[in-house]
Amino acid sequence: MYIGSTGVRGLHHLVFEVVDNSIDEAMAGFCGSIDVIIHKDNSVTVIDNGRGIPVDIHPVYKKSALELVMTKLHAGGKFDSKTYQVSGGLHGVGVSVVNALSKKLQVEVKRDGNVYFQEYERGEPVTAMVTKSTGASPYETGTKVTFWPDHEIFTEQVDFHYDILAKRFREMAFLNKCVKITIADERTEKKDDFEFEGGILSFLDFLNENKDMVNSKPVYIERSVEDVQVEIAMGYNTGYQEQILTFVNNINTEEGGTHLIGFKNALTRIINKYGKDNKIFKNDISLTGNDVREGLSAVISLRMRDPQFEGQTKTKLGNENVRGIVESALSEGFGTYLEENPSEARKIVEKSSSAAVAREAARKARELVRRKTVFESGSLPGKLADCSTKDPEKCEIYLVEGDSAGGSAKQGRDRSFQAILPLRGKILNVEKARMDKILGNNEILTMISAFGVGVDENFDLSKIRYHKIIIMTDADVDGAHIRTLLLTFLYRYMKPVIDAGYVYIAQPPLYKLKKGKTELYAYSDEEKDKRITELGGDGIGIQRYKGLGEMNPDQLWSTTMDPGNRVLLKVDVEDAIEADRIFTMLMGDKVEPRRKFIEDNAKFVKNLDV
Repeated sequence: MYIGSTGVRGLHHLVFEVVDNSIDEAMAGFCGSIDVIIHKDNSVTVIDNGRGIPVDIHPVYKKSALELVMTKLHAGGKFDSKTYQVSGGLHGVGVSVVNALSKKLQVEVKRDGNVYFQEYERGEPVTAMVTKSTGASPYETGTKVTFWPDHEIFTEQVDFHYDILAKRFREMAFLNKCVKITIADERTEKKDDFEFEGGILSFLDFLNENKDMVNSKPVYIERSVEDVQVEIAMGYNTGYQEQILTFVNNINTEEGGTHLIGFKNALTRIINKYGKDNKIFKNDISLTGNDVREGLSAVISLRMRDPQFEGQTKTKLGNENVRGIVESALSEGFGTYLEENPSEARKIVEKSSSAAVAREAARKARELVRRKTVFESGSLPGKLADCSTKDPEKCEIYLVEGDSAGGSAKQGRDRSFQAILPLRGKILNVEKARMDKILGNNEILTMISAFGVGVDENFDLSKIRYHKIIIMTDADVDGAHIRTLLLTFLYRYMKPVIDAGYVYIAQPPLYKLKKGKTELYAYSDEEKDKRITELGGDGIGIQRYKGLGEMNPDQLWSTTMDPGNRVLLKVDVEDAIEADRIFTMLMGDKVEPRRKFIEDNAKFVKNLDV
C-alpha cells in the first residue's frame, strides 16, 4: 500500500523513502551530502551527513528513538512540525516500511560523539541498539542505512536499475541546491555526482539543452506567502511544445493541481495585458492559454506544510489557497520581468501572437477535415483494410511502411481482429511544425481518422478503435527513421495512447536460414549464429531481409503477425523528461547535439544498411 507495488516501481521506492529522510534534513538546513551505493549483492546503502536519527530512550515505549523510527509507522520527525517545517515523501512512512520489506537492514548513527548500531530482519530487531564506538568528533553526524530487499516480497524484480535511481536523484539535486547527491553502482562501476548551485534555473537549462531560446534571460521568481515558499523558473524556446514540471516538497505532482491552475491563469492574463498595454498585438486579439504556453519550459517548486494530494496516483495538489498564492507570485514576478526586459517581453508576446494565428489556421484545417469526413463516403480512410471485430480491446492496427509490405500484411493477416494501414513515404516531422501544418499532412490525417480518438483539443481516448497500434517498418535506416517520425507524432500529440499501453513496435526477423526443406528465422546476429549451429553448419542458405516486402504473406504472418509466435515491444515512457530531450535532440532544429548522439552511439549499432 505504501510503496505502490511489489514490482520495479515498489522496489525503487524503497531507496527513495530512505533518501527522502536525508532530503528532509537538507531542506531543514542540516545535510549537505547524500551518498547512495548499489552493492554487488543488490543491497543498497544510503549515507548522509545530517543530524543523525535520535537515539534517546522513549519515556513511554522504553525503547530507543532509533528503534521506534525503524519499526513504528509515523514515528518519524515529519509528523512533528517542530522538527521539519516541510518534508518530502508521499506517505511519510520512511524507513519503517523499508525495514519491514527488507530481509535484513542495518542502521548506523553518528551523533553526540558516538556511533550507534542496530540490525533488523524483516522489520524486527535482532540486536539491541549498541554503541559501536566512542570518542568521535561531536561535530561529525549522520545516518547510514543498508538494506537487502526481501526476495519473498519482490518476486517480480529484485535488481535495481541505475538509470531509474539516477534520474530521481538528479531531479532531487535540481530542487535542492543545498545538497550534493552521489550515486555509485559497484556492479557496473557507474557513478554520477549531482550538485546544481543554480537549483531550478539549472533544471531549466537542462530541459532546454537542445533547444534555441526565444528569451535569452530566463525568468526566476522566489516568493514566500502564508508559509508557502514558491519558486518558479521559466523560459520560452522556438519549439511548439509546452513543458511545465511542478513539484511540492520535492514530490513530482505529475497530475498538476491548484498550483498549476494558478500559474496558467496568471500567465495568460499577464501576457494579454502586456501585449495590449504596449500595443504589440497587430489586431484586437485575445490570446488563449495554449497560445501563451507554446514553447514554454517551466519548473514550479513549492515547499509547504500539510500538502493535500488527490488524483489517481496521489500526485495532484488540492490545497485551494495555493492557487491564489502562485497567481500572486507569478503576477508580481513575471510582470516585473516584462517591464524590466522590454526586448525579451516583445519576443515572448510575438511568439504567443504567432501561435494564435496558427491556432486559427488549425481551426480552419480541422473544419475542413470534418467536412471531408462528413461528405465523403464512409468515415474511415480508403487505404485502411479494417478488421471485422468492433471490440477495441480485441482489435489491433498495423502501421505498415509502403504499399508492397502493406499488400503482404493485408493478405497474411487475420481479418477478424487485425487492421492494416499502409503509409506512403515519410510523415511530417511534427517536432518542427505547428498544428495547422500537421493537419495538412495526408498520412497523419489518415492515422487520426483510423484511430478514432481525434487530435489536439478534440482528443478523446475513450473513442479509440484499437488497443494495439503496432508500428511495422523495414529493418533499415529508412525504416528506423519512419518509426521515429511515427513515435514523435504519437508522443507529442497522442501521448495518452502511449500512457495507456496501446503502442507497440513489431519485430520482423532479420534472416531466413534454409537447409534442405528446413527453414528457420533469426531476429538478431546472435540468434543467426545459434540457428547455423542447430542446422549443422554446412550448406545453409542465408537470406538477409532488408524490407518487409521481401516476405510473402505466409512468412510475414508466421514470423511477425501471429500472436502465437510474434515478438512485440511495448512503447513505454519511464522518464518523461528524458523522452522529451531525446525527441528534441533527434527531431529538432539543432544539428550538433544530434551529431554527437550519433557519434557516441554508432558503435552500438548492428546490421546497419546504408
